[in-house]
Amino acid sequence: MPSRPLTIEQVLSLLAETPPRIAALTAGLAPTLLHTAPDHDEWSVNDVLAHLRACADIWGNCMVAIVVEDMPTLRAVNPNTWIKSTDYRELDFEPSLRSFATQRANLLAIVEPLPHDGWSRGATVTGAGKVLERTVLFYAQWLARHERQHVKQVGRIVNTMRI
Repeated sequence: MPSRPLTIEQVLSLLAETPPRIAALTAGLAPTLLHTAPDHDEWSVNDVLAHLRACADIWGNCMVAIVVEDMPTLRAVNPNTWIKSTDYRELDFEPSLRSFATQRANLLAIVEPLPHDGWSRGATVTGAGKVLERTVLFYAQWLARHERQHVKQVGRIVNTMRI
């Protein structure tokens, strides 16, 4: 069953609260714990943050391109492929979280002032099979929903670390 679309206000709220929620969940944890996976086939908190940063790079950049260009053609990039070209997994958690928060503030500075019809600005997306049409709102909803699930994951990981 598909989820109900998020409103622009809900999207903005979720996107704004992700970095501080992660900061609050991880406050006081030793850096080594943030890089420790609860089990051999699970992610550490730092792995989750690295993934979120890769998604924010890809989908956030799509949103910015759509805002600044008229109907751009974008090539789909899988964040799991993109992360391999970064050092996000190896970075210390706190500076990485600060970079994520800065990136998010910059994205919000671009999309928050959009008029309502600005959220329906679109792009043609190639490279993921069928050519797709995507909007700023599509990417923002996708990013917000995706992050919401990973913030919950961070909470679960942290709870196992504190036991």
